[in-house]
Amino acid sequence: MRLIPVLGACALLAAVPSLSSAQAAQKFAYVNSQALLQNAPGRAEAEAAFEKDMVSIRQQLSKLQDSLNTMQEAFAKEEVSLSPTAKEARLKTLREKEAAWSQQAQKLQERAQDRQEELMAPIMEGLRKVLDDVRQEGGYSFIFDVTAGAFIVSADKNLDITDRVLSKLRLSAPKATAAPAAKPAGPASAPAGVTTKKPPTT
Repeated sequence: MRLIPVLGACALLAAVPSLSSAQAAQKFAYVNSQALLQNAPGRAEAEAAFEKDMVSIRQQLSKLQDSLNTMQEAFAKEEVSLSPTAKEARLKTLREKEAAWSQQAQKLQERAQDRQEELMAPIMEGLRKVLDDVRQEGGYSFIFDVTAGAFIVSADKNLDITDRVLSKLRLSAPKATAAPAAKPAGPASAPAGVTTKKPPTT
């Protein structure tokens, strides 16, 4: 599962300041958000829940594709024997089927995306809180995310507090982390991991 990798404004807790004498005494640190998310408590459970939910979505997509393929193959075999009127009618049916396939596939993709966001929400919220706690405890004015496009080309490794944040994150995590169950109806699942094949055109 390709979970959302960037903390964005969460990790970059403030904009890059202009360099001035007043700001020279400010304290800075940075983290690697990808490493934090990869090792965050609850990540493995979220991935497992996501993959479980994706089974149903992938099966639905497969059935849609098989149904469309069957219609296309039948048309290809019978095309030469069809009258112009019958051929046009079959082509119209195929086009409608392809349109319905695309719409349904899009809905399933949206369900998958919604599910991913639902599973990641508590992990992201916990990380935001820990980052803010560490910033206050350490007296940091800014904590940058080196993976969020902060344009940091070189930095003192002593300013890297990724391990410190991860340790606090693990300590603050509930002892039993259970991923929220998917809703039986409505949007449910996430997208990453679901790839759809565009139906062949006739």
